[in-house]
Amino acid sequence: MTKFTLLCVGTLLSGTTAFSPSNTRSINKGTIGLSMSSIDSDGNSRRSFLSKVVGSAALGGFSLATQQSVQPAQALGLPGGGALTKVNAKLRGYGVPQMDKIPDGFSPLVEVWGKGKNRDPLLIQFVHPGDWIVTLPSQDTNGEDGTIQAGQYAKGDTGTFFLDDSEGKIDKISEQPKEFFQKELIKAISQKGDNVYQNFKVTKTVPSVENGQDYVIVDFKYDLLTGAGFEVERRGVASVTSTGKGVQVLWCASTRQRYNKSTESTLREMAASFRVYADGLDSQKIVYKEDEY
Repeated sequence: MTKFTLLCVGTLLSGTTAFSPSNTRSINKGTIGLSMSSIDSDGNSRRSFLSKVVGSAALGGFSLATQQSVQPAQALGLPGGGALTKVNAKLRGYGVPQMDKIPDGFSPLVEVWGKGKNRDPLLIQFVHPGDWIVTLPSQDTNGEDGTIQAGQYAKGDTGTFFLDDSEGKIDKISEQPKEFFQKELIKAISQKGDNVYQNFKVTKTVPSVENGQDYVIVDFKYDLLTGAGFEVERRGVASVTSTGKGVQVLWCASTRQRYNKSTESTLREMAASFRVYADGLDSQKIVYKEDEY
């Protein structure tokens, strides 16, 4: 394989491929001004929830950067001592269960997905390798765009949050057949078009219960079709649950070679750590000032 071909493959496995979101923003240890207000028609105050948002962000040391770029997770100041304390302070601020531990070499991510007026908020939690790049949705006056993702993009390793709200909440998701999970994961990997994959297959499903909520760990594989005509064998593991108004997925994947050699245990750790909370977040919004963009 020539150097040019290797460069093409590396580029296609980076954040510009079908398994990396566009229009995302990095997390950075800093502060930006937020203007918060209720947007419901009856004028009810949202002070209680919004105070949790501000208080949790302050305790956890999390904020959104104002530039369109990505930065290593270490920018959060989370890896190493104090990480569990900071994350649990944020979780405690939202009134949800705290984390018992963080695996060695991993960093925790706790973030509200759906701060924009065009989305319904969910609190997303999972762990990822400490040296992976983290991206968050972009925010502007039109709402929110993009997703939550962590990855080592040059090597094709990613963990990506996906929401399917087309069918609403699914009761007893652990009792769904393999065909259901295959449909959801195909939706997740093909957001940029149906022609980006082939030979998709769910190979195993294992139900679990975490904090009283059903999750299903799903093993899967597929071939990624790149824009340059290459076929890249991918392997992965996902965690699927349903709360609020839809089905939530954290799907974690890498190339077949890396999965078999080194990444399987990492991706399983990520999927097993996935938690989603919707109660108490419905209809709560953060409105950003136009001059902040």
